[in-house]
Amino acid sequence: MRLSALSTLMKPLATLLLLLGTAQLCYADDSYDAEGERRAKSAGTSLIGQPAPAAKLATLDGKLIDLAQLYGKKPVYLKFWATWCVPCRQQMPGFEAIQQKFGDQIAVIAVNTGFSDDADSIRAYRKQLGLTMPIAIDDGSLATALNLRVTPQHVVIGRDGRIMHVGHLDNQELHTALQQAIAEGEQPAVQADKSTAAPAFAVGDRVTGLGINLLDGTRLDFAAPAKPRALVFFAPWCESYLADSRPQTAKACQRVREEVEQLMASKRDIDWVGISSGLWVSTADLQDYQKTTASSLPLALNEDDSLFRAFGIRDIPSVLLLDGQGRVTHILDPQDTKLAEAVNSLK
Repeated sequence: MRLSALSTLMKPLATLLLLLGTAQLCYADDSYDAEGERRAKSAGTSLIGQPAPAAKLATLDGKLIDLAQLYGKKPVYLKFWATWCVPCRQQMPGFEAIQQKFGDQIAVIAVNTGFSDDADSIRAYRKQLGLTMPIAIDDGSLATALNLRVTPQHVVIGRDGRIMHVGHLDNQELHTALQQAIAEGEQPAVQADKSTAAPAFAVGDRVTGLGINLLDGTRLDFAAPAKPRALVFFAPWCESYLADSRPQTAKACQRVREEVEQLMASKRDIDWVGISSGLWVSTADLQDYQKTTASSLPLALNEDDSLFRAFGIRDIPSVLLLDGQGRVTHILDPQDTKLAEAVNSLK
């Protein structure tokens, strides 16, 4: 076999090995637990002592939880999680134990991120693990308000409605914060944070007021494209980390990545941009992904997932197409296999 042919055959294998080694969301040893805690703490630094958001959460059972109505009456413990998240599953027995022991003293709420998850999977997960606390599915707004960067992410809110603790680990610091929140006497609630809603755009809408910086520093304004644009919403850990827990999603991420590379070569009259979620992703992670996959797709990190929210993107991979006037023409979800056809329709 010629060396060039051998090199061609070995490249996908080398890429896969690199991805498996660097993008497993870091749960091979305790050092990665520490990294998750560091990311959560960094994201939560600006939140400590601040009024918690006045969010309303719909539970799996159809009930409505108004967080603002709890402030001043009862402390609140929110835990962000996902069914595909390995450390979330590891921590769930302890989470249920907290509900059983303190559920009448603190409002314990399991907040599913709603990111590449679905109600049926969540219900099956609840039954399998025997969870009894209320479970809500976030639309991304609460995650944005509470700077979600990892899963799981714990948020303890005092009786007065101020944020006391943000973390990733089920450790002594979390349990101390819970005990302190429970021990607080009655006190008036501070005014809850009523953050304004992010803009939302659907198919047919012309995008205004949105943009993002690429890894190379280039600023893209979605409202004024020079030519049609394709936005590929993804996460660099999708193909590797979800291979076991969400194999269909992992395969879809690989399929879209490969198809996008092919289309980029043939559709040079379209601007292509990869937009990564900020969940478990840093700039360095995204740069590593670009190197290991040898991707030519220009990449950007949407650290707070604001663009995901603006276009209603809750599943990866998703591809959004904008025409030359900045109007949304298509939003393709992970199951849609007609990307080439949609791209060909752009003018």
